[in-house]
Amino acid sequence: MACDEPTALSGIFTRQNSSSTNSLDFEPDADYKFVESLEERYKCAYCHLVLHNPHQTGCGHRFCQQCILALRELNAVPTCPVDKETIKMHEVFKDNCCKREVLNLHVFCKNFPDCNSKVILGRYQEHLQQCLFQSMQCTNGGCRDQILRKDLKEHLSQHCKFREEMCQYCNTYVVLINIKNHEKNDCPDYPVPCLQNCSQIILKKEIEKHHAVCPEAEVDCPYKQYGCHVKVKRGKLAEHENSALREHMLQILDKNSRLEEQISDLYKSLECKEIKIQQLADAIKKCEKEFRQYTQLFGNNSNLMVSTQALASHLDKSARLESQVKQLIQMANQQQSKLDLRPLFDTIENVKQRIALMETYDQRLVVLEDQSSKHDLQINIHKAQLNKNEERFKLLEGTCYNGKLIWKITDYKMKKKEAVEGRVLSIASQPFYTSRCGYRLCARAYLNGDGSGKGTHISLYFVVMRGEFDSLLLWPFKQKVTLMLLDQSGKKNHIVEVFRADPNSSSFKRPDGEMNIASGCPRFVPHSVLENTKNTYIRDDTLFLKVVVDLTDLEEL
Repeated sequence: MACDEPTALSGIFTRQNSSSTNSLDFEPDADYKFVESLEERYKCAYCHLVLHNPHQTGCGHRFCQQCILALRELNAVPTCPVDKETIKMHEVFKDNCCKREVLNLHVFCKNFPDCNSKVILGRYQEHLQQCLFQSMQCTNGGCRDQILRKDLKEHLSQHCKFREEMCQYCNTYVVLINIKNHEKNDCPDYPVPCLQNCSQIILKKEIEKHHAVCPEAEVDCPYKQYGCHVKVKRGKLAEHENSALREHMLQILDKNSRLEEQISDLYKSLECKEIKIQQLADAIKKCEKEFRQYTQLFGNNSNLMVSTQALASHLDKSARLESQVKQLIQMANQQQSKLDLRPLFDTIENVKQRIALMETYDQRLVVLEDQSSKHDLQINIHKAQLNKNEERFKLLEGTCYNGKLIWKITDYKMKKKEAVEGRVLSIASQPFYTSRCGYRLCARAYLNGDGSGKGTHISLYFVVMRGEFDSLLLWPFKQKVTLMLLDQSGKKNHIVEVFRADPNSSSFKRPDGEMNIASGCPRFVPHSVLENTKNTYIRDDTLFLKVVVDLTDLEEL
């Protein structure tokens, strides 16, 4: 009754048939309602549920694959619970004929009676993914509502509190439950009242500009530096200036008078210092004249002692006068520097020139920065184009046109961890073709499993992609497909799955979008087999997958 040769359960199962049932599967522990009563031959002899991946023992009884494993784990020498015969594991084989019959049993949808669909067991999960009465979580982030698929569109557009709505003021899309907070705190075009009680409504982004001209804002009197310390509303500032014009003029005259008196006193002090300096200068000249006379006297007089004493006396007097003159000159210079405003004006003018020069530099820097930004933008565009071209060249170099794909998956542990954490659930291979103008195809792998294989198996799927020559090809795609996990020991103990494309499945019709729904094996290979150190499917954290399309009877354009 079996279609395959007996193979030990712990060994490698090589599919001998070409049935498309290898792409079908179902959840083993679900409560299914069969259209017709489930016959005993389709029930597991151990768990008494519908057979999942049926295996037949040497005594002729059928068990689920997991149940056979459970029996082996419970007893070192497992026995059949029906006839108590010893189960010899090398006699256990996969019963694919029974599997096909089980997968084609008709069941009611779990959402019956709302959904009156009757589907084969192997297509049950596929039906649930399209059933209009299947409950599913809202796709908007943060929303935990469970909605029937048929009501999801209406929920997303009308009822979901986490849908995005356009702000009526700034036309920005904001999550609905945050829109009020956005309007009050973040929206630049939200109208707000002036804080100065001027009864005007202003856009939030222009509130500061408004405060600079608001007639109700209190400002200092322009004559504050002359002694008027009144604060008045901007709208009444002109009225204050007109009413206090006399007081303002008196304050200005009073301050100007005090400044003139200070300047007059400083000039008088400066004149006195200049007179004293002139007197000291005259005294120095007189001393120099007497010094020359004594020098001549010293040259003609034979009395050396008297001349020397007189000379020393005049030298001391001259030194004292010179010291006093230097002190007075220093004081005069200091005093004059306080009074003389011309150096100050020169300094101010120099500062103005430097500021103007700096502004010129700033303008030039703005122009240069603008040019630099444009150049950077062009460079980034060229870099992006180069990277795109490089990726395309690499893709073209590795593209196969003979219907075969060898897919090298590196960094297996890291990528599986990303899949377990939900960051990157699946990875896709590079495209390959059946010929230069043939079908465009690829493979997709879920390293942490998908559907019934989630968390326990690697799921491997075959994907038909949209190609340039689809309008010239025959549809639906009907070729036989072989999926393989390659053994890296050289012993060719490959794990192989073979199926023929189902022409009635939407997975193999001509693609409307970028690619069709993937079809393949959700339980392609268990993690326990793949990661077992005794096996050699992974080396250097790398594994190889192979996809082969049977090109028999396929016409080449």
